[in-house]
Amino acid sequence: MYDDFLSKLKKKFFKKNHFTDVIAFRLNSYEEERIEGETYISLPRAKENAKIYEEPYEKEVARLIIHGCLHLLGYLDKTKNEKQIMTKLENVLLDRMIWRKLF
Repeated sequence: MYDDFLSKLKKKFFKKNHFTDVIAFRLNSYEEERIEGETYISLPRAKENAKIYEEPYEKEVARLIIHGCLHLLGYLDKTKNEKQIMTKLENVLLDRMIWRKLF
């Protein structure tokens, strides 16, 4: 269900046909101070990622929330360098939050 929904969004808005774990949509201009946006997370993908990366499920969901929020702020992850920057920020923020109590 989640995977199908996110796959349809990915295909419609990003012209890519594959599963994804998180999609974020900025609803207003990036120049505006206030951020309006939506983030969609595939919990089945998060569970699979947690197993692959040997991380707690709650931590992976928290990472996806952070990842989506970073996209809303304007961060990209198309290049290797952009991915490294986002991963570093994700790790910093994960270290500062109490993700163990997410659920």
